[in-house]
Formats: sequence, C-alpha cells, structure tokens
Amino acid sequence: MKTLTIVLLILLAALQYRLWAGHGSLPEVWRLEQIRDGQREENKRLGERNQSLAAEVIDLKEGMEAVEERARSEMGMIAQGETFYQIIEVPHEPAGGQLSP
Repeated sequence: MKTLTIVLLILLAALQYRLWAGHGSLPEVWRLEQIRDGQREENKRLGERNQSLAAEVIDLKEGMEAVEERARSEMGMIAQGETFYQIIEVPHEPAGGQLSP
C-alpha cells in the first residue's frame, strides 16, 4: 500500500509539472489567448479599414463627384468656368522693422 501511495504521488507531481511548466501549460495557454485577442482586435481594425476602402473604390468607379472631390483636394484642380482665388496672408512686422520667422 505504501508503494502504491508513492507511485500515485509521483504521478500527481508529474501531472502538476506538466500543467504548470510543460508544453501546453496554463501560462502558455494564457499567453496565447492574449496574443489571439490582440490579433482579433487588429483584424477588426483592418476589416473596418478594408470596408472603407472598398466603399471608396465603388464610389470612385461609379460617381464623378468623388473623382472631382479628390482632384480638388489632392491636386488643386478647378472645374472649367470656375475662378480660383488664393489668399496669401502677409506676416505682420514687429516694431523693430524685421519680419518675424
């Protein structure tokens, strides 16, 4: 009976070691769950970005308004018959007569 108890205690110790320190242990599982959760958040963010880009592509393919808006904002283009006004602010001169940087 004494040898059976010793064998069972050794078996229990081996199982506990594997649970806490071996391959597939609880700390490793917790670490992998954190990595998984982080990856899910990243996938969600990238999925939303992909949906936004897909909507923009569809808008650019189907409508001229999006093309015009992009040409105006990114390239500074104007439509035929429009007048372009550019307002340039002049820096104020201090009392010493020199322009401020």
